[in-house]
Amino acid sequence: MNREHFVRLSLLAFGLILVSFVVMGTTRIFLPYRIARLLAAPTFFTAFGLVVYLFLRATLSFLGVVPIEEA
Repeated sequence: MNREHFVRLSLLAFGLILVSFVVMGTTRIFLPYRIARLLAAPTFFTAFGLVVYLFLRATLSFLGVVPIEEA
């Protein structure tokens, strides 16, 4: 993995978090809170998993186990 790919995945995770909040906010207008949470949950958990992966990858890179290439 290079740095550009790492940054793209970070931006994707941030975007997925924003999408989950937008989905939850807009669906709460028309649907009950429980249904809105159920609709927003997949994007939130995908973003959470991506953030955990990126954190572990950055930690391994910091420790020198699996470096993130520059190019």
